Parts: sequence; structure tokens; C-alpha cells
Amino acid sequence: MIEVKNLTKKYGSKLALDHVSFMAEDGQILGLLGPNGAGKSTTMNIMTGNLSAAEGSVSIGGFDILEEPLKAKGLLGYLPELPPLYPDMTVDEYLRFVYGLKKCRLPRKTHLEEVCASVQIEDVRKRVIKNLSKGYRQRIGLAQALIGEPSVLILDEPTVGLDPKQMLEIRELIRSFGKKHTVIFSSHILSEVQAVCDRIVVINRGRTAANDTPENLSKRLGGDRLQVILEGPEEEIRRSLSALPGVISVIPMPCSEPGCACFSLDAAEETDLRRSIWELTGQKGWPLLELSRAEMSLEKIFLTLTDTEQP
Repeated sequence: MIEVKNLTKKYGSKLALDHVSFMAEDGQILGLLGPNGAGKSTTMNIMTGNLSAAEGSVSIGGFDILEEPLKAKGLLGYLPELPPLYPDMTVDEYLRFVYGLKKCRLPRKTHLEEVCASVQIEDVRKRVIKNLSKGYRQRIGLAQALIGEPSVLILDEPTVGLDPKQMLEIRELIRSFGKKHTVIFSSHILSEVQAVCDRIVVINRGRTAANDTPENLSKRLGGDRLQVILEGPEEEIRRSLSALPGVISVIPMPCSEPGCACFSLDAAEETDLRRSIWELTGQKGWPLLELSRAEMSLEKIFLTLTDTEQP
């Protein structure tokens, strides 16, 4: 488990982090999401002990990263945005070097074979790193983070600069890591976070703008919103839906089916409109073609939480 409490960091007069707090449970994949310059990399540098904070603390497995750095970092694997590779080494030479640097006590041959297999780089172990593609270099960066079997992985923008195929491959690797590790990774790519994460922490202008599951964020920010498609006169349907108890707004939506009308309905908190809509359609004789919950997309959540207006 990793716990971040009230991290504050200043660069001169600029407040980069303003009391950022969150927690990742064992086996959880947590996405640190935010626009460029929001404070994601600063947060990760503090979490890994590479940067000091003005205030606050980071605990990894119960060990404070500043007070007990060796014990905390012994539980930690880190992939910075630019993988720390030595391009003139072969993959094997580099991984053996990292193994020694970390003072790993696991059987070297067996452990490095398992690490290479987990990130699928067995076929390039004898090759020089500088001759490999960026996708392979990213995998080697992941491999060095996995040496020593750390319980926590911190990955800073792990798919930056990769092509779409390579991005999908790295996402699958991250998802597989969640079975054995607690994973925290930063990104500004929404689809990446949505595809991989159990929980999302949104940082905006150095502050924690949200900390929840994607589903709960959608419900909290989107409210109780339904989408309904009925066959019948559009204006009469709109007036009837607007008159239902608890309805806040009825917004017409595009509908490709002839003779049908589609609406998005916002309801008051704790109001379930489904039964009222069903009764209305029965009374009016309007065939109900669709009734679904219109969840708020991650894109809309992101834009809602990271508006560009200055405070």
C-alpha cells in the first residue's frame, strides 16, 4: 500500500503542489490523471524519493520515503518518463547491472528470465539497447522496475512517444502487473486511464481535483441522467417527460429512426424516473424503444475537473 498525505511543493514563487493526498491499496491500479504541467511528475518524483516536499509525507508499505528510504525504496519499482537506460549495453548487460545496483538477492539467472518473460523481451536480450525500437526500450525500462519483485510500481507516462500498437501492448502489461503489484501510473491520455485503472486521481493546478473510481466519478458529476427513445410526436413527448415529478431538464438528442424522438433527461438527486417513464409510455401508447443510463464519459469528467479558467 502507498499513502500520500498533504504533499506541497514550491518552485520559487510557483506553488506546484498544494496539499495533494491519495492512497493506493494493495493490488490496485491507480491512474494519476491531469493536463500537462498539472503536477503529476512532481508528485511522482516526491513519491520515489527523488525530490523533497515542502510539506507532507509519502508512506510505502508503512515506511516513510524520507525517514526510512532504504526500506521504502526496497518495495518500490520506478519507471521515469525517460527510461534510465545505458544505450551502449546489451539488454542482458543492463539488467545484470540493475540487478547488482538494487542488491537483489533472488537467484539472478532465474529472476532475470522471469522479468524478461513478463515484459516480452526474451528475443532481444543479446542486442545493444541503442539499436532497439522505442517500444522495446520502454519494455526494458519496465523490466528494470520489476527487478527485485517490488510490491509497488510507479510509472511516469509509460506510453509517451509510442505508436498505437505499442501503446496497447504496454497497457496490457500494466494491466497484468496489477495481479501482483500495486501500480500507480501517470498519464494525460484519457483512453489509457479508462482502459487500465481501478481508481483515478485527477490533479489540476497542483491540487487533487478528484479521487474516485471512474464509475463513481461519472455518477457524481453526471448526476442521474437517462436517455430515452420513444416512437411518437416529438413535442408532445417532450412536454410529457418534462411534466414528470423529479425531472430537471429534457434535452432533445439526434435520432436516426423515422417517427421517433430521443431525449436526455436529468433528474433530481435520489430520483428514479424509470417507472414513471414506463407508466407514461403505457398511458400514451408510445412504444419505448430504448431506456438507458447515460454515463458521463471520462473526457467530459476530465474537462469538468480541469477547466482552463484561471482561479
